[in-house]
Amino acid sequence: MKLNRSQCKYLRTKGHDLKPIIFVGGSGLTDNVFSELDIALEYHELLKIRVRVGDRDIRDALLEKILQRSSSVLIHRTGNVALIYRKAADPKLTLPKTS
Repeated sequence: MKLNRSQCKYLRTKGHDLKPIIFVGGSGLTDNVFSELDIALEYHELLKIRVRVGDRDIRDALLEKILQRSSSVLIHRTGNVALIYRKAADPKLTLPKTS
């Protein structure tokens, strides 16, 4: 899914006050993490993930794997926290039209 600049900006403002609901820590990416992520994305569409691993390169790799496996889009990232979006079968968010 490709989002334009206005859609990303809209989602960033919607996600500003969200708290992370998926946490990835020392255990890394397990099947349980992906299962919970899939459920959360289907229900919320837009959510924050906290990836707490020591090295920045490992964090980037884990985040990329999360995005690929969940078919989601990275909207914004600050440090350990990433805001991701995946359109649900029954969308709750109405994105601005593409130009």
